Amino acid sequence: MKFLLDGIEYDVVIEKKNNKNLYIRVKDDMKIHVSCNYFTTKNEINRILEENINSIRKMIEHIKKKKDDDNRFFYLGKMYDIIIDSNIQKVYLDKNNIYTKDMNMLNKWYKEETIRVFDERYVYVFNHFHEQIKSPILKIRTMKTRYGVYNRKNHTITLNSKLIEFDIDKIDYVIIHELSHIIHFNHSKNFWNLVEKYCPNYKKIRKEMRE
Repeated sequence: MKFLLDGIEYDVVIEKKNNKNLYIRVKDDMKIHVSCNYFTTKNEINRILEENINSIRKMIEHIKKKKDDDNRFFYLGKMYDIIIDSNIQKVYLDKNNIYTKDMNMLNKWYKEETIRVFDERYVYVFNHFHEQIKSPILKIRTMKTRYGVYNRKNHTITLNSKLIEFDIDKIDYVIIHELSHIIHFNHSKNFWNLVEKYCPNYKKIRKEMRE
């Protein structure tokens, strides 16, 4: 079955089940998937698709945007388009593109770069910290809700691996934030004064990171 939307013909994949209701989804294959009762006719399906044309359009736009995002790559505050070239021996960047043999090579490079950059920035920030503190252990992992965490019990600072998408001043801010927690294990005025001492524009950075 086909469905015409904005001049484009989409395949409709119909899955008959013991459903009371009819469900519509657009998957990554850009096909419209319909789950419905065994007794639902194609004419009924087409009528319901027409009635929900705006919702289907939004689902298609969402998938297209997702596909566009999958072809874009964020590194140190800049967006690059991913270019796959089977002849490439190592990952490299130019002004607008990042070149790789395949996604495995790119993912390996990205992980190595994350470790390198975070270690480099951590050493830099810690060495500029005038307060007398013992150097915590640095850890890196993916986190859903935080960019950084200081664990007082284990004396570790964990940085969110997604920070590599941001530019250096934002990575430095998160490190400063977590190092300041060693002295002020709260978000008191004294804590923010210490953050501001090493990152005077921290309010602007925090606002940008939330956008």
